[in-house]
Amino acid sequence: MRDDAHFVARCARGLEPQLAAEILQRELGSITAIAHRSVHVRAWRPYDTGVTALRTADDVFLLAARGRDVGTRKAGVPALTRLAGEAAPDRLLDHRNTLLGNTVSPPGVEVSASFLGRRSFNRYDAEDAVGNALAARLGVPYHPRRTGTPPPPDYASWRLTLDGAEATLMLRLTPRPLHRRPYKQSTVPGTLHPPLAAAMTRLAAIGPGHTVLDPCCGAGTLLIEAALAHPEAAQYRGYDIDETALEAASANKRRAAADRIRLQRADAGRLPLPDGTVDRIVCNPPWGTQVAAKARLAKAPTAWWRELHRLLTPTGTAVLLLPTPTPLAPAIQAGLLPTHTQRIHLSGTTTYLIKLEPRNPQ
Repeated sequence: MRDDAHFVARCARGLEPQLAAEILQRELGSITAIAHRSVHVRAWRPYDTGVTALRTADDVFLLAARGRDVGTRKAGVPALTRLAGEAAPDRLLDHRNTLLGNTVSPPGVEVSASFLGRRSFNRYDAEDAVGNALAARLGVPYHPRRTGTPPPPDYASWRLTLDGAEATLMLRLTPRPLHRRPYKQSTVPGTLHPPLAAAMTRLAAIGPGHTVLDPCCGAGTLLIEAALAHPEAAQYRGYDIDETALEAASANKRRAAADRIRLQRADAGRLPLPDGTVDRIVCNPPWGTQVAAKARLAKAPTAWWRELHRLLTPTGTAVLLLPTPTPLAPAIQAGLLPTHTQRIHLSGTTTYLIKLEPRNPQ
């Protein structure tokens, strides 16, 4: 592996700017491209383990090879084997082992493929073409995903993407995707994708001494991501009216060792906090898409905006995830002005990342 190792960090569509900003702030390298769901990085320090600690990334890879997309017809699939021929899989695996401190190389190969647009072939056709070629070069077995059987956990995981212009082959650095947080073993309906939660907390610009609130905390993902990334904040407070959600949040909080998070059952429409005492609000509100609103939010959903305005300090900030920008009219009427709107695509669903601030801060 050359000293100028090239990493590819993958993310939810729409989070590329936040992922690029995190890479630059961590001083991991020079960004060479920002593409569909990916940020390409020329590493300054090839064995910097910081690349495996990215919070807004779904996954991170070593770039193996790039070439032209083979097109939409199945006849083009065999050409994908050129990527395996141009790669140096043994050297990539050595680099991965050195970075992770492994002493034993993976005993096999598995490939996961994805592509944009309609094709006359499926993902398994592409995976098998590249996987068999890689396995032959390395002299190890290949596990095909088309059987539906999960690959052995110690096999090397390779990623193939076809975006209409380029075909890219990559080797995953970590044994499991970065978005699978070890702490998040307890979930509830509507639970938030951890890298998206991390991006929301970054947008909130949490700082020293801040009081951070999630009025509808669910399984606690937002508060845990915030507490892990911003230990300088004074306190984190989470409320939910659902006892099951609070139990999940408590369990996740313990696993994350996020001891400064305080959880309590309460109605998000009227929280037991004094006026103007919250610096940052981060929340994925229940607007009825996955979780139904309850109590005051069900009876008078627009009143919730007045509650957010009541709680925020004059220089406070709220960062919310909304299914559409439609609810912003009552937010503005309540004295909250949107200062950032961003569309996010996750698991086939479009949502909006909204940042709001009180009107005329003092």
